Amino acid sequence: MSAPEPPAQWHRVLTLLADASLFIGTRAVWSQAASHRLPVAGVISLCYASILVCGVLILVVRRAKSLARLDLCVLVTAVTLALCAWAMNHRGGDEAVLTTQAAKELVAGHVVYGQPWPWLFHTHGVALTPTVHGSYDYTYGYPPLAMLLTAPLLWLGHGGAPATALSTGALVVGAVVLWRMLPVPWRSAATMACLGFGFLPTYGRQGYPAILALALLIPVVVRWPRIGQGGRLGPAGIARAACLGAACAAQQLPWFLTPFLLAGLYAVRRGELGARQATLVVLRVLGVAVTVWLLINTYFIVHEPGTWLSGIALPLTQGAVLHGQGLVDISLYFTDGSDRLDWYSHASLLLAAALLALFVLFVRRLGPAATVLPWCAFFVATRSQDGYYLMMTPLWLAAAITAPASEFARAWQPRPRLLSGPHRRPARIAAVVLLVLPTLVSATVAATGKPPLEMRVTAVQRASAKVVTRLTLQVTNTDDSALTPHFMLTTGQGMSRFWSIVQGPTTIPAHTSARIELRAPDGRFAVPRPSVRIRLRAFTATPQTLSSQDIRLAVRKTE
Repeated sequence: MSAPEPPAQWHRVLTLLADASLFIGTRAVWSQAASHRLPVAGVISLCYASILVCGVLILVVRRAKSLARLDLCVLVTAVTLALCAWAMNHRGGDEAVLTTQAAKELVAGHVVYGQPWPWLFHTHGVALTPTVHGSYDYTYGYPPLAMLLTAPLLWLGHGGAPATALSTGALVVGAVVLWRMLPVPWRSAATMACLGFGFLPTYGRQGYPAILALALLIPVVVRWPRIGQGGRLGPAGIARAACLGAACAAQQLPWFLTPFLLAGLYAVRRGELGARQATLVVLRVLGVAVTVWLLINTYFIVHEPGTWLSGIALPLTQGAVLHGQGLVDISLYFTDGSDRLDWYSHASLLLAAALLALFVLFVRRLGPAATVLPWCAFFVATRSQDGYYLMMTPLWLAAAITAPASEFARAWQPRPRLLSGPHRRPARIAAVVLLVLPTLVSATVAATGKPPLEMRVTAVQRASAKVVTRLTLQVTNTDDSALTPHFMLTTGQGMSRFWSIVQGPTTIPAHTSARIELRAPDGRFAVPRPSVRIRLRAFTATPQTLSSQDIRLAVRKTE
């Protein structure tokens, strides 16, 4: 009898890393549960025991099948911890509250899109999204699938609990599906990417519709270059195309991934079957995806077409203020603002188009990166939160394992004469530079802009030594056009609420100065400790600008 096949050492290490990743964030949930939900704390303690026992067994088992069983044990432990964390923290954030309210309005037969619900934010204490117009976005701005699937879960409780249950459940299902679809030695990577480290479960507990979109994209992305192989979709190909359409009906991020997948699929199938058959395959995939997308949106297209269309496009048109970890930080934190913020948006669109063009031109090289390239465009956008990249990282893993460079070895690449002649190498380098150069120019124009408003605090009114109620400013408009500024004070990263103008003009003509008196939100602003940086910010919508000024509001000493 032959000896059992030993597991590969890299498989053992990968499973161990997935097991160890479950420690991250678990203690905080256990501490919370131990104070008032002992059954949950008991389950988490059992999960601790499971992590430790699995850690020992991972290092000592001698058979590949035994290690595969431990992969399953680690997955079950991760799922249990994710559900325990949801049981303790399921109120959610603004996305969850909005999705739940939209589901309630839908069940009641009311209009969903374009309806502001400001009381949700004041009652539940969730974050606001300020806009450059001096207001906040109180409306539902996502495609309807998450709302439709939340409606049957409204019995779960108040706040955002139904939406967080949906997104957490979708994440768990997505993790199990990815685990099952990956080759056996790689399965613990799915556990680690989806449920380890605590990153994605946190987004699930916040009720992000993007988590539902991620779960639907997982079966699409796994071995995606093989969709339509041989010219036939088959039941599996149709199901994957349907998942693509459903993902696009869940959240807007899949809209940016879809062109890359379709372009890559066309290139691979054309290399195998020729142009006509490749076109037919892509059209079938697109047809199924669009049909599913339309079926999910039909009710809203019929009953509220105008508000539905503006609602699902809202993240692209709402004019939210700058936020994120991308290039906009130059204007937010490292300089005093810019009078050319619109050029960040131009740079983002130009980079998305350039990356898609480069992907088509060099698909054999860039094909494996199809699930990463779309998110690069967000780095130069006005909204560049790391969540845009982080929430889709399981797709990076799926593509890395199941769509390697060998899948694109025979893919078709357009080769104009300039790119295939004797000087093709410098020509290709020039093509890359020419495609990326407009983005670089736009980003430079945005980042090097000057703040159009000069602001100086001339008076401070206080309710106490540590509380400011009003500020009086001397504001000079150095721009060539009249500006309507909206003011706020920020401490640290992120934005806060706008201060209202109680005296002075709302619009300042070009090259003039004005005295403006501001009232703090809710009538009070608590002065932080002296080491905290306080910035006075002024946003304008047309043109979109930002002017910032560091100010000092020292705590007054009382006698």
